[in-house]
Amino acid sequence: MSKFPENFLWGGAIAANQCEGAYLEDGKLPSTADTLGVGFENRFGTSYGKIDSNRYYPSHRAIDFYHRYKEDIALFAEMGFNCLRMSIAWSRIYPLGDELKPNEKGLQFYDDVFDELLKYGIQPIVDITHYEIPLHLSLKYGGWQDRRLIEFYERYCHTIFERYKNKVKYWMNFTEINTINYLPQFNGGFVVERQDKNRAQIIFQAAHHMFVASAKANELCHQIIPESVIGMNMAGKQLYPATCKPEDVYETLLNKRETMFFSDVMMNGVYPAYTKSMFKRLEVNLDIREGDLELMKNNPCDYLGFSYYMSNVIQSDTKGSAIGNMSWGLPNPYLKGSEWGWQYDPIGLTSYMIELYDRYNKPLFLAENGLGAKDTLKDDGNGSYTVEDDYRIEYLREHIEACANAIDQGVELIGYASWGSIDLVSASTGQMSKRYGYIYADVDDEGNGTFERYRKKSFYWYKKVIGSNGENLG
Repeated sequence: MSKFPENFLWGGAIAANQCEGAYLEDGKLPSTADTLGVGFENRFGTSYGKIDSNRYYPSHRAIDFYHRYKEDIALFAEMGFNCLRMSIAWSRIYPLGDELKPNEKGLQFYDDVFDELLKYGIQPIVDITHYEIPLHLSLKYGGWQDRRLIEFYERYCHTIFERYKNKVKYWMNFTEINTINYLPQFNGGFVVERQDKNRAQIIFQAAHHMFVASAKANELCHQIIPESVIGMNMAGKQLYPATCKPEDVYETLLNKRETMFFSDVMMNGVYPAYTKSMFKRLEVNLDIREGDLELMKNNPCDYLGFSYYMSNVIQSDTKGSAIGNMSWGLPNPYLKGSEWGWQYDPIGLTSYMIELYDRYNKPLFLAENGLGAKDTLKDDGNGSYTVEDDYRIEYLREHIEACANAIDQGVELIGYASWGSIDLVSASTGQMSKRYGYIYADVDDEGNGTFERYRKKSFYWYKKVIGSNGENLG
């Protein structure tokens, strides 16, 4: 197994709307994520409704990171983290999204979080927005369907780049941007029915606005913070044809293009050659304004951040079903799966990273990877509690080995951030019982609990991994 580079970034990942809580505190106003309930049916395919005071919304308190960040960061430091991938809540900085003056209390909160991280030598890797926009931007403008959001995003980016230029070097645009193709209400801030004949047109026009906004952010970031690097974030997955039948192989290629279209544009700065045929098939005709393409060409992303949990199987004559992480396909008979049906495939991670690096020849950052499972809290015999999560250790061990194998094949991987360094609200289900973290947060699916933190067995395992720079995976 190849050794990890000496400057390799080891850490974990969290997101504002899944951990912070305090959704109306210190000047913040609701985001689109604050309207989402518990359960798949209460999170997808419905319009953003008025928040009902008699209903439970998991993001409103989440795990209360807003008030407990010092305790949580101390635990990350105890594990040896040298990076934390996290997001800023746009609605904490610009509560409405379209106002001219930022919210100072929101800015100060992230100053305090970054200072706490840097105190322990932990580099913040910041998602500019993670699966949310200010709710006002959705209700008034229809989210990223409206080109005016480019201006609002640019103002927001200028504010945070100036404010945190001496504290944050690594930035990322739009978490898992390619999921807008499946569930635009997460990334795009709007809902469009699957049977809507203009669905593809609406989604890809919104994506174009996001591409232009990303290019503006990249340009600004390099101007304001010359030593910075700014990347993108994609929901990654390896795809296999169901058989060697040529139709299955060809359908898999088309599926890969639809997934990698977003990274092709943002990493290379141009629409790929296949765009014309893809848009013809989907009946998409973009409104591209003067200067858009030049801006995009001159400001591609510096590195590719991506999540990886699983792989998919593609068959030409069937779409399959939803199989996890907002993707569709068929089950793979050769792979094991989680309680939520997500089939894990560490060899697929190696081949996927090789494919990405061969395609872009730019650094990769594994921004999310982990196992969601139901954990059982038990007495640790020392006056506290723990979780015997050997199943999580096994999953992570195999995927870290897969990273090492990709490095051995010449891939430039700059870091590994496992998802849910601490238990937090699941994006797909809104549950707390779907746990990923090394740290148990005592909160249930209805928001009840002590909110106390407990180290799991995987906490001590990951500490050894980081301390040995990936050599001790035992």
